[in-house]
Amino acid sequence: MTRLAVFDCDGTLVDSQANICRAMELAFGSAQLPLPDRAAIRRIVGLSLVEAVARLAPAGGPTLHAALAEDYKRHFRAMRTGGGLADEPLFDGVAEAIDRLLADGWLLGVATGKSDRGLALILEHHGLSDRFVTLQTADRHPSKPHPSMLALAMAEAGAHPENTVMIGDTSFDIAMAAAAGVHPIGVAWGYHTVAELTAAGARHVLDHASALPALAETLCPLPVEMRA
Repeated sequence: MTRLAVFDCDGTLVDSQANICRAMELAFGSAQLPLPDRAAIRRIVGLSLVEAVARLAPAGGPTLHAALAEDYKRHFRAMRTGGGLADEPLFDGVAEAIDRLLADGWLLGVATGKSDRGLALILEHHGLSDRFVTLQTADRHPSKPHPSMLALAMAEAGAHPENTVMIGDTSFDIAMAAAAGVHPIGVAWGYHTVAELTAAGARHVLDHASALPALAETLCPLPVEMRA
């Protein structure tokens, strides 16, 4: 029996809001558009980039949205290569929760609106590159809450929906989990409120990552004959 725990990245594994907000402000500034409020920017974290900028600039059309997305990526790259990125720390208890899940026999994955390159850099920076068997990004999938990322993650890991959990901080993560038929687990330390996560269908919202392994075990228990 394969058990799979899939994590969102921004707002769930790492606190990346400072860099996301700054790059988005620079992109809008380059286009001579009013800068979006940082609270509004945090609300679109997790969506694929074009979908995210479309929500921030709803009066614009596809051409503007594509240009803003490219400018965002350009500014983010410049921040990275120029040493201007703020620290993107793991949230408290995340590393320990990952280790506990692995020790309990779970396979791990990531489903994120980041690019392949962006995710790889984050995982490498925190020494987590070898922890995950499946990495799903916006480079190959429709934006959340479409279930494509989770469908491919399960296929690559050999897992089924009833034995898969999706851990995320936004309503987009919870809606994606529902669309894929997996167990949704919300986290309260990210960018959407507990009320929003609950409204999206999360029956469980964690206050701290230390509670994740026990909850995952409750949702997807091993058969008696497989327990140590």
